[in-house]
Amino acid sequence: MKKITKQTYLDWYKDMLFWRKFEDKLASVYIQQKVRGFLHLYNGQEAILAGALHAMDLSKDKMITAYRNHVQPIGMGEDPKKVMAELFGKVTGTSKGMGGSMHIFSKEFGFYGGHGIVGGQIPLGAGIAFGDKYKGSDAVTLTCFGDGAARQGSLHEAFNMAMLWKLPVIFIVENNGYAMGTSVERSANHTDIWKLGLGYEMPCGPVDAMNPIKVAEAIDEAIQRARRGDGPTFLEMKTYRYRGHSMSDAQHYRTKDEVEEYKKIDPITQVLNVIKENDYATEEEIAAIVKDVKQRVNECEKFAEESPYPEIQQMYDMVYEQEDYPFIS
Repeated sequence: MKKITKQTYLDWYKDMLFWRKFEDKLASVYIQQKVRGFLHLYNGQEAILAGALHAMDLSKDKMITAYRNHVQPIGMGEDPKKVMAELFGKVTGTSKGMGGSMHIFSKEFGFYGGHGIVGGQIPLGAGIAFGDKYKGSDAVTLTCFGDGAARQGSLHEAFNMAMLWKLPVIFIVENNGYAMGTSVERSANHTDIWKLGLGYEMPCGPVDAMNPIKVAEAIDEAIQRARRGDGPTFLEMKTYRYRGHSMSDAQHYRTKDEVEEYKKIDPITQVLNVIKENDYATEEEIAAIVKDVKQRVNECEKFAEESPYPEIQQMYDMVYEQEDYPFIS
């Protein structure tokens, strides 16, 4: 694994703070109805992405996830302005405004969505890995999903095939404790989701996913295993989300005290504490990072606001190959 240095911590702080503030802005404009439909935010889970990116080779490795998918493509290299424009439904977005919040996509940067069907991306991730193995590439695919999706039958089918064919895929369950409003304790007779891998003799285990170092170490080991041709890994990232399942979630299933308790181990705060304890940056330099993040987020909002909506004709052009659309009456 690449060495974790002073610069790593500074980059982690800049990136995770930007992702957090980017989504805080989305929450704000959602209330103003500038972003429509559903909106699922990643607040609290940023260490998973930060640690994963440190271990990945972004020139070839890929990622696929569920609908909590706004910051992953940014981390992998996509322009955040285009991501915000997509959420605004603007033509300058990653899918020309046709995908929206749950379907961010960036083939250029190896990010394959953004999927609204719960667990639908699990076999797709295995399929992407199959494609890489078939073509002789040593690329690895990170397939992420929530604890609710871990109960889908397609997971077991994908696990079986991935082990049978030794596919270069890492299955990552982002266990934030709740599938919408249903706690893990209420959805199965065991709370150690990682043990699902044992039935397939798949290397598996739990990870402290509030700490990017622990995430990076676990994913690096899994990536090296996959690159050697030894097949998949299943990792349970134990994390927490500070906001509701979506913006419409009243969160009656948990207490404010519980949320505040988890905020004591906020991954951004943990990284900032290391920076301060080791004098990696002065208070002035930290303030400058915060100011820069705020400015970048405002630039994203301005770009999205000022971008045009797509023409109606675009909807037909993106659905039908034939220009005369014979199926439209």
